[in-house]
Amino acid sequence: MAYPTIDGPYGLRPVKMLDNSPYNGATRLYRIASGQTTSIFYGDAVQLLTGGTVSRDTADAAMTPIGVFMGCTFTDPGTSQPTFKQYWPTGTVASDAFAYVVDDPNVLFKVAIVSSGTTMSSLAITDIGANLQMVDNTGSTVTGNSKIAGNATSATTNTFPLRVVDVVTETKTSATAFPEALVKWNAGHMLTNTTGV
Repeated sequence: MAYPTIDGPYGLRPVKMLDNSPYNGATRLYRIASGQTTSIFYGDAVQLLTGGTVSRDTADAAMTPIGVFMGCTFTDPGTSQPTFKQYWPTGTVASDAFAYVVDDPNVLFKVAIVSSGTTMSSLAITDIGANLQMVDNTGSTVTGNSKIAGNATSATTNTFPLRVVDVVTETKTSATAFPEALVKWNAGHMLTNTTGV
């Protein structure tokens, strides 16, 4: 069976742990402030704010993530019904809003690689061990999915948020699809950073 064609950035997707054990789907609930004015999409990096709520982390080079957003739950203000959504719609007023966040700093994520925006780039075996910036693309309100990606310009810069652990062999040399990498948080993760919020 052929590896699926990667036709665009899709955010960060948890795939396994740093020790190569399977990712077991674990998430932690974090509050979202009622009326939060930034949409958060499935696969977006999120940061912890003063007051204990999370929002989308839009920095490219120097992020302070708590983890990756995997959907949310809240009482819909229009129907008064419990609601589960793939993404947080900007401005939703709900006092019981929670985000499901993959916050373990040892999770490895799969991410598409771009040169900028949603422009395809390349990645090589020699990029393993290097650090990457993120590319902040706004997600889709149709699918609810993120469109953030990793920037193909690798470096040793210790403040870049992603460390390349491996490349996805099936996509690294494709001329018609986006290459992918396995990455982990490199710097700024709120559970390993000694500076508090």
